[in-house]
Amino acid sequence: MRLLFLCKRRPQGRDLLTRPYGRFFYLPYHLAQQGCDVTILLLGYDNEPPVHCYAHGMEWYVESLRPLIQSVGPLAYIRRAQVLVQTYKPDWIIGLSDTWYGILATHLGKKYGVKTLVDAYDNYESYIPWAKPLHWAWRSALRKATALTAAGPQLAALMSQGREGSSASVIPMAADPIFQPIIDGSLRKRFGLKEGMPLVGYCGSLYRNRGMEVMFKAMQLLLDDVPDAKLVISGRCEQNLEIPESIRNAVIHLGYLPDELMPKLLNVMDVLLVVNLNSAFGNYSYPVKLYEAMGCRKPVVASSTASTSWILRDHPDCLAKNGDAEQLASRVCDALSCKTKEYTSNCDWAYSASLLRDLLEVSQSVMR
Repeated sequence: MRLLFLCKRRPQGRDLLTRPYGRFFYLPYHLAQQGCDVTILLLGYDNEPPVHCYAHGMEWYVESLRPLIQSVGPLAYIRRAQVLVQTYKPDWIIGLSDTWYGILATHLGKKYGVKTLVDAYDNYESYIPWAKPLHWAWRSALRKATALTAAGPQLAALMSQGREGSSASVIPMAADPIFQPIIDGSLRKRFGLKEGMPLVGYCGSLYRNRGMEVMFKAMQLLLDDVPDAKLVISGRCEQNLEIPESIRNAVIHLGYLPDELMPKLLNVMDVLLVVNLNSAFGNYSYPVKLYEAMGCRKPVVASSTASTSWILRDHPDCLAKNGDAEQLASRVCDALSCKTKEYTSNCDWAYSASLLRDLLEVSQSVMR
């Protein structure tokens, strides 16, 4: 099969050309490894020259959004996509990473008579709720696409609304290959963390709408039973979000760390927290940090949203009732007694890519 992927260059801030990351890289990559002919067209949002190269068994094109003059910007990306559809003649056009790419994929598919697939890892409609015209265009694209894929069943059901007789398929998230158990007694020293003290990690942005107050309250309760425990935070902090005075001495904020340090940091933690709320975002979010901690075989405790309950469906001991600080603290306290944990549902990107390939092949044969 000949596959054309449309995607932004830096999903989650990672440059796919220099830093392979997530479903945006590893799904196309493993499809290429499994025998598909893969071309990827990326849109960069900075002022960068166009790129055409071959890497990782795939052909890459990059167009830049800036400057928005002299026949460049988004029109250059759209023109390049049109040329590739006409010359490369893909069997499928696949939109990844954002609403715009799914919308463009279905537009090109309809215009040139090519099958289209739209993939999503979050409920994009929760990002900018007031952007109704964009949401209408996204919904139209979902109805018109040949096939849909989503990171989990809740999101798949949401995306399938309005489609008759053709629901979205689940292509699970996975940890990137660098997230593996590391046995190294010097890891704590690299982060300036003392040996022996219990470390509860939270890796990700600190936003009020993700339930930070519950996490802070749970930490306060945990200190009653484990007074030497520390909450180790890495990631960006929402402006004016303050850590309560009652736990401030127990919090270590490492700031935003380079990608290559994250596997080491996760392996340092005794427990990793994944906190969210029941919301239009939280119930359709499949946190990659959860998969990464599972890949490192570290104990996790997650707020019980619809999505995390699905990910950890075989491990109810890892879930705490949403908004319940007491149960969150209790789960963390129990998890601190474990050094490592084995997970039954921790699949890798090669497996997810094989599910996607099977879907594409079946859909292609049915439509002939």
